[in-house]
This record gives sequence, C-alpha cells and structure tokens, in this order.
Amino acid sequence: MTDFLQSERAADLLAAEHGPDDPFAAAIRATPMAMIVTDARQADNPIIFANDAFLALTGYRRDEVIGRNCRLLQGPDSDPAAVARLRDAVAASEAIALDILNYRKDGSMFWNALYLSPVRDKASEVAFFCASLVDVSDKKQVEFELGDTRERLEAAVADRTRELSLALEQKTALLHEVDHRVKNNLQLISSLLLLQNRRVTDPAVKTSLRGMLERVSAIATVHRRLFQSDDVERFDVSAFVRDLVSDMMGSARRDDITVRLDLERVDVAAAKAAPLALVISELFSNTLRHAFPEARGGEIFVGITRADSEFRIEIADNGVGMENSAASGGFGLTIIQLLCQQLKARSETTSADPGTRVVVHLPVNGLHH
Repeated sequence: MTDFLQSERAADLLAAEHGPDDPFAAAIRATPMAMIVTDARQADNPIIFANDAFLALTGYRRDEVIGRNCRLLQGPDSDPAAVARLRDAVAASEAIALDILNYRKDGSMFWNALYLSPVRDKASEVAFFCASLVDVSDKKQVEFELGDTRERLEAAVADRTRELSLALEQKTALLHEVDHRVKNNLQLISSLLLLQNRRVTDPAVKTSLRGMLERVSAIATVHRRLFQSDDVERFDVSAFVRDLVSDMMGSARRDDITVRLDLERVDVAAAKAAPLALVISELFSNTLRHAFPEARGGEIFVGITRADSEFRIEIADNGVGMENSAASGGFGLTIIQLLCQQLKARSETTSADPGTRVVVHLPVNGLHH
C-alpha cells in the first residue's frame, strides 16, 4: 500500500506538471526500460518516480529509492570522473549519456548505460530529470576481454620486437667485428706488399706489386665503409668511389690531373661490394696510369647513374686515347673481365675523342641479392 501511495504521489506530481491526461507518466511506468524521474526543484534532486523495470534492475523496493538521490547506485569502484561528469551535467541542466559502474542493493555490480535528460516546465525552468538505464555489463565484459587481448598481443609484439632488435644488434656487432678483423688483416697484407715493393729493383715487379697494393687497398676501403655503416648488409658505391678517388689521387701525386664526379647514390648488397669495388678500382687505376703520361695533364670523369633496370658506371678521360695507351692488355683487364662475368655485367670501351670512355652496365637485380 505504501509503494502504491508513493507511486501515486510521484504520478500526481507529474500529472500536476503536465496535465491529468498527459501520457508521460503512464509511458515511463509501463516501459520495459529502467527509468526514474527526479525532482530538480527539491533539495538534493531526489527520485520521485521509479518504474518496475528500474526496481528489477537494481533490486531495491520502491520505498527504498523514492526520496533518495540516485547516487545510492554508486559504490567503491564507480569511476570518480564519470560521477563528476554526471554531477556537472545536472548542475548545468544538460543532457548526458555515459557508461558508469553501478551497484545493486545486494552489492553486485553492473555497467549502466545511463541517459539523463532535463524536463522543463512552461516557464522553461528545469522541473524534473528523466533518466533511462540499460544494463550493458555483457558488452563491457567483451570490451574488457578484447582490451586485455589487445594488451597481451601488444605486449607480446613488444617483447618479440625487443628480442629481434637485440638479435639484430648482436648480429651487427658480430659483423662489425668480422669486418674490423678483415680490415686489420688487409692492412697487414698491404704493409707486407709495400715493404716488398721497396726492396725489389725490377721495374716490372715493382709495377706488379703496386697494382696488387692498389687492389688490396680497394678491398680495405670496402670493409672500412661497411664497418662505418649502420647497415652492414648494404654498400654505398658512390661513397666508396669518393674514398677511392681521394686515396688514389693522393698516392699518385698528380696535381696536373683533375677528377670530376657525378655520383648518384647506389646501394648494393654487401656480398657484391668487393668485386664491384675491384672493377671500379682497376678502371680508375688504369686511367690514372696510362691516360696521362708524364708532363701531360687532363681530366678524369667518374659517373654513376641508374636507368631503368641497370646501373651505369662511367669512367672517361681526355688523355692520349686507346691507340696510344699502354693499357691495351694485361692482368688488370683480365681481372675486369672476370669480375664483370661474376657480376653479370658488361663493359664497353670507346673513344671519347679525345681520350677513352669505359662504361660498365650492371643489372639492378643482380646487385641486390
């Protein structure tokens, strides 16, 4: 009987506001959605109406909620930020929709999808707040499980990434150490060749030793470049050419020869670096030794470009030309031919009028593996 009177009293308040025949009160009483109405004109905005669906959802009797603020549904784990948003919306007489963790009478928790809306009177003053509540605990559980799964996956990916990064660092450190030792050994070989070259007197032997020294120096430059690079699996050919030209011009001491470079960056697999470096070294060394006899200066051009499916390496000079050059044969050209076969490259030697031009065409795919 008390529940009935309290319900009728709430209905009377609503009817007084909207008229005795207004279907508003009847609608919220009969709807299967949990709904309450609070009186914004009373202190602490108490609940003045709760339908049966609300009572079934929360486990309270009607007399236990009428006259109380809806904060009775809040508990220890209710999000303070969500509570503050709800409180601010009521203070500002604004509608709000949010998910909030609430508690039933028996202490069990449920996730409540709450929609709160102000109801204004004829004078546009807020007289009531009407709230609808939907239990979305199952949906939230799925969201939490998905969130946990995502976090576990992210953690697993992060752990695997760290493992791979560590493995890569160890591999890189090992390769650097190998390159460092190879470089030291090549330096030792260079020193032995240099010592031998100083002791022999035969000009042909000295020339041969000097050629071998240049080849060892070129390979040492390759390993120095790899050792200094962050990526030990890729080799920057253009950077190597700059080092090579600088070293050879410094050793030649030919101030009457200038070198012009036009180098597009070309990266090749580290495994292809040594044979390609030897090809370039042999071509530049031949040009430097044979294109410009003593007292005759000139210019050497070195260019690297990429066109479609191939790299193009060009070394040209304006020297004495092929017909007057002493480099028509020899061990150096044999090395070039053998290395070009290994690299699946082809070389062309033509007159530069004046001088000589050598162009080496290298397939892009063959240099990246």
